Amino acid sequence: MKKNYQLPDPKAERNRRNEARRVDFCLEDDLRTLGIGKTYYIRTYGCQANVRDSETLAGMLEMMGFNPVASPEEADISLFNTCAVRKAAEDHVLGEIGSLKPLKQAHPEKIFGICGCMAQEESMVALVSERYPQVDLLFGTHNMEQFPHLLSRVMAGERTIQVESEGSGSVVEGMPVERSRHYKAFVNIMYGCDKFCTYCIVPYTRGKERSRRSEDVIREILAVKAQGAKEVTLLGQNVNAYGKDLGMEDGFSELLREAADTGIERIRFYTSHPRDYRESTIDVMVEHPNVMPALHLPVQSGSDEILKRMNRGYTSSQFLTLYERMKEKIPGITFTTDLIVGFPSETDAQFEETLSLVDHCQFDSAFTFVYSPREGTPAASFEDNVPLAVKKQRLAQLNERVGNYARRNNEAEVGQIRKVLCDGASKKDPSVLCGYSEENRLVNFHSDTAREGDVVNVKITEARSFSLLGEAV
Repeated sequence: MKKNYQLPDPKAERNRRNEARRVDFCLEDDLRTLGIGKTYYIRTYGCQANVRDSETLAGMLEMMGFNPVASPEEADISLFNTCAVRKAAEDHVLGEIGSLKPLKQAHPEKIFGICGCMAQEESMVALVSERYPQVDLLFGTHNMEQFPHLLSRVMAGERTIQVESEGSGSVVEGMPVERSRHYKAFVNIMYGCDKFCTYCIVPYTRGKERSRRSEDVIREILAVKAQGAKEVTLLGQNVNAYGKDLGMEDGFSELLREAADTGIERIRFYTSHPRDYRESTIDVMVEHPNVMPALHLPVQSGSDEILKRMNRGYTSSQFLTLYERMKEKIPGITFTTDLIVGFPSETDAQFEETLSLVDHCQFDSAFTFVYSPREGTPAASFEDNVPLAVKKQRLAQLNERVGNYARRNNEAEVGQIRKVLCDGASKKDPSVLCGYSEENRLVNFHSDTAREGDVVNVKITEARSFSLLGEAV
């Protein structure tokens, strides 16, 4: 007798995988009064993912009864949410932590904690444990949901260091959040990275790629929209890999379309990887005007040989093909990128290839870095054979080139009217307001009526290298 075999339903299998690892956050009643009458301070370093994590930490602290203050001197507990992408960032954190030793000696009841990516590095955990006794609490990115329990142990008098080398693979939903701005929201869509670029520490500090359920993402977008948010930024170490861990062929484009269909006024996403970009994502951006015409797409180098040694998984010509498609299909789109100079074995000719790519793309802005080895990454074993003086010279040359194009692109904006989401008074000049246009250009402008959170029509009157000046109209 012939048996009937039924192929598995991909969507059902995807849902099964997602449900199996989805965990709901729960804060026990005895922890909800832990911070009554006490205060907290959080200092955040690094990327938007860290900013979003700090919002979650603040949410948990306020759920426990703590109230925010502006400095460690005022706070009962101070958290330093750290970045490990560059050694300079770690040195800065350690310098700040070191400066707190006298404060701890004068007020031993104060609690100091280090968390985030830096706390995931074994060597850093050992260093802090041995040399920084003023640190009472240290926990990594894989222990975020355990923070209230860890803090309760510290408040009971126990120095607590808890860092898992690998995450459980769970995606924790329902953690509280205290957003820094009501009209803008960072929304995580996935965590971790599977790319393993040879220079990058992120896969080791953030773990493997783990996608949230699309239903949970959309529910969060609808919730912040109902609370007055006008802009959401979809976050992930590599957003366009969304859903790959669940067997989805084109998960990010599907999710981006669903997010656009919520009707929220502005959608951005950060960060993309050239290797995972699909034509369908471009189509969603074309079809939905609320997906902003601005893209951050890290290229890192213009040399194919260097890109290969970096394990980036694409060539410069493939990057340029993607760039040209985006420019053709989305007129007016702005492009920003990341660039590294002085990667091991980079020759003068290979650096010139990077300059040639910049000349072709004429980026609106770029984050530029001198390569420095990160312990624990494959590139740390490469011979760092580009002298520091050469690295600095190349960085200066690259910055000048990027700055020239940025200014020229901004000059083309003079006379245009742009929609700017107002962030309030400028920190550099409180007499003017500031915000970002749909194209993600920083605009400083004058207005007698605009308030924080308003979308304002601004006529651009003057261009600078990395900002615009204008008047509300």
